[in-house]
Amino acid sequence: MREFVFNTTPRLICKPGVMEELGDIVHQFGTRALLVTDPGIVKLDLHRSAITALEKAGVKLAIFDTVEADPREAIVLEASESAIEHNAEVIIGFGGGSSMDVAKLVALLALEQESLDEIYGIEMIKGNRLPLIQIPTTAGTGSEVTPISIITVGAETKKGVVSAKLLPDIAILDAHLTLGLPPHVTAATGIDAMVHAIEAYTSKGANNNPMSATLGKEALRLLGANITTAVEDGANVEARSNMLLGACLAGQAFANSPVAAVHALAYPIGGIFHVPHGLSNALVLAEVMRFNAVVCADQYAELAPLVFTDIDTSQGSQATCQEFINRLEKLGADLGLETRLREVGVSENDLDKLADAAMEQTRLLVNNPREVTREDAYLIYKKVL
Repeated sequence: MREFVFNTTPRLICKPGVMEELGDIVHQFGTRALLVTDPGIVKLDLHRSAITALEKAGVKLAIFDTVEADPREAIVLEASESAIEHNAEVIIGFGGGSSMDVAKLVALLALEQESLDEIYGIEMIKGNRLPLIQIPTTAGTGSEVTPISIITVGAETKKGVVSAKLLPDIAILDAHLTLGLPPHVTAATGIDAMVHAIEAYTSKGANNNPMSATLGKEALRLLGANITTAVEDGANVEARSNMLLGACLAGQAFANSPVAAVHALAYPIGGIFHVPHGLSNALVLAEVMRFNAVVCADQYAELAPLVFTDIDTSQGSQATCQEFINRLEKLGADLGLETRLREVGVSENDLDKLADAAMEQTRLLVNNPREVTREDAYLIYKKVL
């Protein structure tokens, strides 16, 4: 059997309405908490149930609510200062991947005050962190169960801090928090979660393992069966719960069997053009899969009927693989997502810059089942333009 290491969040609570119990959960770690979130959450007042539960339990709460998409280093440092000033004993990440990624680093920097420059990369963290609770309000990133925090450095470069120490103590999945998610966001984050599962399953990473494969397959089954309902009927608690769980399982899968070229090519789209991460992934997914199909058509064919239960697998793996890719591409369009780079502001003059930036994502490209050259990256972008 292949040797591997599997790390994940030690405690997962999956229960609609569990926000009512948040005060008791926080009390396991302390009585002073910092909640890290973003202006969109505040505008929709999605954090009201959390605030009410914490205040009722006597938790002394401070809120940092200026997290931005693709958060910059400055945001991380500001949030960390807020935690220090509040004497926070526990950090709560509340929102999408950006808020949870910031919360991970705040939990570390508020205690150890390590330099960000020194911890970029894999397992570079030396110290410990404050207790950390993660509460996703989108079904996509899986950040509540991943040891990764992605930060924008400079104008548009993304860097990652990867360490098992960033795994939170508790992840809370409350579908009620996702009921107000707009259809476009639901679709983009749902496709994002599918990408996590697909790339984890086909990863060439040394830690690709049977647990990640199993989790990725179950994630795709849940996501494929529920994404259309969640987009079209956002008040459907069952569909929302299944999407949250599917995204979480996909997160556990890729946290241990890491993602590859889809993410490598998506990051520059987000960093340069400020396109949300899920949509960036959705834009390049089909073309990267077509590129990879030369070496992993059999694996894609294995995944196809999990997402599309009516797909004809008797046609052989090559044909099943191609139909799977085509239907994933159509799914994004059917759910109302942009499908061309030009729709998000990219022109042909930008393709060289995107290709150069993608090739800097060596941490991800090394996991891709097929080697990606700069010319390959350029051509993939051009096909999606």
